[in-house]
Amino acid sequence: MGLLDILAVCLRLRRKEVNVLCLGLDNSGKSTIIDRLKPASARAQNIVPTIGFSVEKFSTPSLTFIVFDMSGQGRYRNLWEYYYEDAHAIIFVIDSGDKLRIVVAKEELDTLLIHPDIKHRQIPILFFANKMDLTDALSSVTVSQMLGLDNIKDKPWHICTSEGSIA
Repeated sequence: MGLLDILAVCLRLRRKEVNVLCLGLDNSGKSTIIDRLKPASARAQNIVPTIGFSVEKFSTPSLTFIVFDMSGQGRYRNLWEYYYEDAHAIIFVIDSGDKLRIVVAKEELDTLLIHPDIKHRQIPILFFANKMDLTDALSSVTVSQMLGLDNIKDKPWHICTSEGSIA
């Protein structure tokens, strides 16, 4: 079972084609995670900050992912909501080494969860506690507690860890 198949199981996806939003603050590692989902031959040599958004498409024999890599820069975060209605799943990436901005990540998550296009849907969310390879990174348990993930009762969610480079 490949990474995309595992992702589909974690997100409880049953459709043939799914729109996935990849959200998180700038420099959290969203583009790197998405790049590592690609076949090795299609991976980028250099990852650059996303301005606005980019779209990637990946397929397994049974499932096609259309992933929207949304910029996490402050001035672009208000654009996220325009993609909520068509989203089937969300990947929310947290920089586990950025202890100061985890509060901002929580605010963005809270805003996402109360948005009318998300609030009343059973949209699955996969949280990536990224950059766990940093010596001062917060554990996934601490990230979960700081984000208040246990309070999410109306959506399936899962948290996993990854290193900054996702080897």
